Amino acid sequence: MLTINSQPSLTPFHQKLNQPLTKQKITILQINLGRKCNLACNHCHVEASPKRTEELTPEICQQLIELINRFPQIETVDLTGGAPEMNYGFKPLVEAAKKQGKEVIVRSNLTLFFESGFEDLPEYFTAHQLRVIASLPCYLQDNVDKQRGSGVYNASIKAIQRLNELGYGSENLQLDLVYNPPVPKNEQFSLTPHQTQLEQDYKKYLKENFNIVFNHLFTITNLPIGRTKHYLDHKQLYTPYLKFLETNHNDNTVAHVMCRNQLSIDYLGNIYDCDFNQMDNLPATTPKGEKITVAKLLEAANLDLIKQIKTANYCYGCTAGSGSSCGGSLL
Repeated sequence: MLTINSQPSLTPFHQKLNQPLTKQKITILQINLGRKCNLACNHCHVEASPKRTEELTPEICQQLIELINRFPQIETVDLTGGAPEMNYGFKPLVEAAKKQGKEVIVRSNLTLFFESGFEDLPEYFTAHQLRVIASLPCYLQDNVDKQRGSGVYNASIKAIQRLNELGYGSENLQLDLVYNPPVPKNEQFSLTPHQTQLEQDYKKYLKENFNIVFNHLFTITNLPIGRTKHYLDHKQLYTPYLKFLETNHNDNTVAHVMCRNQLSIDYLGNIYDCDFNQMDNLPATTPKGEKITVAKLLEAANLDLIKQIKTANYCYGCTAGSGSSCGGSLL
């Protein structure tokens, strides 16, 4: 057992790899539209909340639309936040991407459906055939409300039922849910449960209790970034948690990590290898060490300027056990 007092030594992530982590052809744009959100979840690595005001500008939005229009290799536009729907540019980016035949993902917290001015979101999602990936960190109310706030579970259930009424959870309108484990309170760490089995548990419980259906469940490890890092630091668990993740590092996951074929873009137009690097301010660079922006990609007429992925020790969160990504388990 790892204890706080032992102060375990950590192998830097880049040393754990047999070779540098390299980019493949970019097919996914994950765009963080801003930090505005109607919730302030205690595990949020983005540290989004109703008090945050940072969001996309019209200038960067137009550059992103040009990027989507100019590069046929982009298969998926993945919109996140904060609550992406609350931030400037959400609908223009959706409509530009759908016009080009791209898959569009919206990472929704579901509760926004009941906020003034956003009541039409379920119908908007349906009309544009958006793939909805929604956080529901447990199928039990107590666990969800402890992580995300009082009343979030009931609002989420009502929102999913509304999406089901519109056809979500079927082959044509995809609805996926996300499981996040509770933030560790002591050194008794654990990996996320087996994704396939947990999905069956979710489906059984939600169907029997709420007549809810959905497509897939994604299990995502809490990476020690943002509010999770602050909490672990406060409890003196940050290094032991990283050591736990390192101990469970699985080389077989490395080939499948999400950063290999995606670009993460912030509301200022800066480019990162992944959303976690974005939140830790670790920008992507060219082989010459130049920082990359959306404007630079347009100028170069090339999405594939990055050759080597920037890594940090929190990358162990993506490679521990069965692996973890924005699309769930890697194996």
